[in-house]
Amino acid sequence: MKPNRLTIPSDPKRLVQVDKFAEKITRRLKFSDDQRDDIAISLSEAVNNAIIHGNRADPEKTVTIEILPIEEGLRIIVTDQGEGFNMQQVPDPTSPEHLLAESGRGLLIIHHLMDRVEVKVTKKGTRVEMEKHY
Repeated sequence: MKPNRLTIPSDPKRLVQVDKFAEKITRRLKFSDDQRDDIAISLSEAVNNAIIHGNRADPEKTVTIEILPIEEGLRIIVTDQGEGFNMQQVPDPTSPEHLLAESGRGLLIIHHLMDRVEVKVTKKGTRVEMEKHY
């Protein structure tokens, strides 16, 4: 299977399109329903972070999603066009003062549900690369 790519404007309403894009691909692979759910949740969190935090919901900026089959399963790459951020300044969502916060758990959720996660921050944007293995 070849790599699949989708580029969307920074609009949270486009998450439905992203979900359909990913589901179409993951259904063709050997993932269980639970694994497909993990992929869908993680992808939604990564794209939402890219739209809201990376691109600051600027409709002129885009988010690119690449889904690539790998021997172990699936690699997903989400790239925004934001200014990046300092990973050391991201508050710990498990600390008592952040437990009831409305946001701030996206990366924690992604790390929990996926088998490999790597975040690369540059001046041209942030790239979240994640894998789900069979």
